[in-house]
Amino acid sequence: MKRIAIFVDVQNIYYTTRDAYGRQFNYRKLWQQISTQGDIVAATAYATQRNDDQQLRFHDALKHIGFTLKLKPYIQRSDGSAKGDWDVGITIDVLDTAKDVDTVILLSGDGDFDLLLKKIRGKYGLSAEVYGVPALTSRSLMNAASAYHPIGEELLL
Repeated sequence: MKRIAIFVDVQNIYYTTRDAYGRQFNYRKLWQQISTQGDIVAATAYATQRNDDQQLRFHDALKHIGFTLKLKPYIQRSDGSAKGDWDVGITIDVLDTAKDVDTVILLSGDGDFDLLLKKIRGKYGLSAEVYGVPALTSRSLMNAASAYHPIGEELLL
């Protein structure tokens, strides 16, 4: 059976589905869909932590589905912008996991991950799949993936 690892850039998926569709992503439906393709041996969701009730319920729901949650503090800068970037953490975890799986699935539209996907496909011969909102996913990321899955109606709440 195919061994699958899932890595979710939660902030990216939250904002892209909100901006493109005005709706939230359905993580349970994603899990059900991917679990039919093989054995999910690792699933990590990377998010920021604000400690409000709604976010805590969301984090609990992700854990209940089967995700390991990794959190960074939400940092509000003095200029009004925010920081909660997990790119390096996701990259390290993907590289650490790549030798133990057949497929890496990344949920993000961030083009910074294109080099990572090229690396794991070339070095480990893995399938590297991407789920992202079509209008907000980097073309370079789509091209670096073995398969690109557009997030649409069927994966939204």
